[in-house]
Amino acid sequence: MAISLTKGQKISLDKESGQALSKVIMGLGWDAAKKGGMLGGLFGGGGGPIDLDASCVLFGEANKVIDTVWFKQLKSRDGSIRHTGDNLTGDGDGDDEQIIVDLSSVPANVTSLVFTVSSFTGQSFDAVDNAYCRIVNAANQQEIARYTLSNQGAHTAQIMAKVYRHNNEWKMHAIGESVNGRTIEQLVPLITPFL
Repeated sequence: MAISLTKGQKISLDKESGQALSKVIMGLGWDAAKKGGMLGGLFGGGGGPIDLDASCVLFGEANKVIDTVWFKQLKSRDGSIRHTGDNLTGDGDGDDEQIIVDLSSVPANVTSLVFTVSSFTGQSFDAVDNAYCRIVNAANQQEIARYTLSNQGAHTAQIMAKVYRHNNEWKMHAIGESVNGRTIEQLVPLITPFL
């Protein structure tokens, strides 16, 4: 059974999954908020398509950015992290975007991976419902942990979670900080205070 994370919570991915993990999937899902009535339509929250983007930033020592994976670069240069593609609307059930991480191939100089979600179309998270990120064991599709976004608001991005190395094992920290930015370039300077 997956653990439901709260903001600030840290877990060991290996312990929660009951085995040493070699490959995980960070899944992201969301829906456009269903706001009814004439006022909802007038003020931009009428349930139109929302293009949220999942991204991953690879950090090294001294919080130096080593690489980024996002809709304009679907694979890390070392090949250990792969984005499955951009979902422009959030329609459908299950994960809307996924980032697959081969933990066994992440270079030793990478100390942490930070996952973000941002509204490329610029809508605030007030226009988003049912947003979550989850970590899944790629070997057996077992969900290990899930972090549900409970706070809607005027922000356009969330620093969701950090997966990091500690004492030769991978851990996860649910960050859950609201920030503003549409692309990973805008978000990187906002991430470092939370590392």
